[in-house]
Amino acid sequence: MRLSNMNCGHTEKKLVAYLDGRLTMAERRQFEAHLALCAVCRGRAQGFRSVWDALDELPPLAPSPAFDSRVKARLAQEQRRAGFWSWIMPSPRMAFAATALLIASIWLSSFQPAQLPVTHAPVGSPAQNTEAEFGMIKDLPVLENYDVLTSFDALSELPAQESAQPQSLNRL
Repeated sequence: MRLSNMNCGHTEKKLVAYLDGRLTMAERRQFEAHLALCAVCRGRAQGFRSVWDALDELPPLAPSPAFDSRVKARLAQEQRRAGFWSWIMPSPRMAFAATALLIASIWLSSFQPAQLPVTHAPVGSPAQNTEAEFGMIKDLPVLENYDVLTSFDALSELPAQESAQPQSLNRL
């Protein structure tokens, strides 16, 4: 029974992950089992390990003093290039969608609404109209005057009259 189904090609692909500690426990066991059987892969892993350890001992590189100023200058150039329209229309898709919406709304507003057929009431003599309809028509000016008078605040400031008859009848 074979302990490792890993070959040299798989080992080479997973070497950095092994040295970095990113392999699962099962992958790590398979990797180490292959290293125990294969002297070529074991030598390559030891060489990578020594380079890896040497790189860890080096001090980190600091960016040059001009690096920050160069990055800030390039960012300022990019902002100037972007201009006014970049924040209004962030992508060509948005510009196309807005244009299509505008064209569609203009096109739809150009249509006239369908004209509904006008139906006329059958012409008949006034005798056919009911008494109630005439009563409503007769009382319409009275109702309009009542609405005006109830909302007229100046009437509430007038002094109350002593006589029960309206003022126009007293003059007669």
